[in-house]
Amino acid sequence: MRRKLIILSMAAVLGLASCAQEPVQKEIGLQLYSIRNEIGQGLETALDAVAAAGYTFVEMAGYNAQDGTFYGLAGDAFTTLCNSKGLDVISSHINGPDPNAATWEECMAWWDKAIQDHLTAGVAYIVQPSMWKSAYESVEGLAKYCELFNAVGEKCNQAGIRFGYHNHDKEFTTVFDGVVMYDYMLANTDPQKVFFQIDVYWSQVGGAPATDYFDKYPGRFDLWHVKDDKEIGASGKMDFQAIYEKAAVAGLKYAIVEQEAFDMEPFESIKASYDFLKNAPYVQDTYSN
Repeated sequence: MRRKLIILSMAAVLGLASCAQEPVQKEIGLQLYSIRNEIGQGLETALDAVAAAGYTFVEMAGYNAQDGTFYGLAGDAFTTLCNSKGLDVISSHINGPDPNAATWEECMAWWDKAIQDHLTAGVAYIVQPSMWKSAYESVEGLAKYCELFNAVGEKCNQAGIRFGYHNHDKEFTTVFDGVVMYDYMLANTDPQKVFFQIDVYWSQVGGAPATDYFDKYPGRFDLWHVKDDKEIGASGKMDFQAIYEKAAVAGLKYAIVEQEAFDMEPFESIKASYDFLKNAPYVQDTYSN
């Protein structure tokens, strides 16, 4: 039997809207996936380049669940290394087991360990960056993910960490019973337990401008992935001004650059992206509000 879409209460929405008025952070961060190849050639050299570009914090994408390490280091050692470069470690991308394939007990055990490992790194946010194929095959498969995210979010809350989900484009092009997948996820996860890290580029590719979702679900988007085809602002396809003007409504706390392609040498490229955002008047206006 197909599950019906659960609509959030107005009280929850109003509560989130009030939280969304908190000021965003002035810093700009980098998702380290952007320079994964360079990290493989030398972690310290890569982190030096991130700091030299102007970034003040990083988001990890190098968790090894088996041994509980981050880029080959214990959590506290990795954070200490970043701090020595002037970089904070704010968040981490990790992928857990498929709740439609693994048992609930297996899923919970994996996440319990992952949360404990991340406590050693001192992160404020844990983000799942994608889902397994089962989530896209049926509304029942997606509903199981929403159930999992609520459970994981509760565990993270108890540990003093916020849990969220990061989109690609398929969440906006997949529809179940007339409901867009991303809308289903927003409506069937508890705002107190699950936030959404919207990737503004992939939502645009999926035909769903991020600004539309900021208005529809205020306060749900603590973190952003700020992205373009390559270097931020170079394509002219992304209306970053309109996006940043909705920062307070969205609930933005931290904006994070992620790059998946480059038109120049990677370290030069991430600096060009930083410089674009740092020098954009509307970004500075956002920070001053």
